Amino acid sequence: MKYKYALIFLVFFSFVFTSSSVALAEMVSIKGDDINMRSGPGTKYKVLWKLGSGFPLKVLRKQGSWYRVQDFEGAIGWVHRNVTSRKQHMIVKVNKKTKKRINVRSGPGTNNRIVAKAYYGVVFKTIEQKSGWVHLEHDKGVNGWVKRSLLWGF
Repeated sequence: MKYKYALIFLVFFSFVFTSSSVALAEMVSIKGDDINMRSGPGTKYKVLWKLGSGFPLKVLRKQGSWYRVQDFEGAIGWVHRNVTSRKQHMIVKVNKKTKKRINVRSGPGTNNRIVAKAYYGVVFKTIEQKSGWVHLEHDKGVNGWVKRSLLWGF
């Protein structure tokens, strides 16, 4: 009987711990163009990637004024906090290495008309989320809704 309660406690603790970790995941987006993602927390470290405006990143750790971050493809590196923003952005995460595009619709649902299409890796500003759909805006003026499961970010 003791083992049953221990197992229940362990399952409950795991659920609470996992839920709170997910809820605490911090996201940032890049502020500016051609921002360096580096191999370590400082300007002496090698530049791994150049990131564009709005590019969303998950913060894994903070060290001084540097963030260790992960992108939507799993790449990990470091960016300075001054080149990040809390403005919400998302990126198209599906159809890698294809010419397929996702639909951007006039409203949240497949019954709404298609107003644009977007390729893998396109970054959008997040306006709102509703019932598994995200209202987005692109720098080029496109404004519409995309199914949340096709995107990564916040």
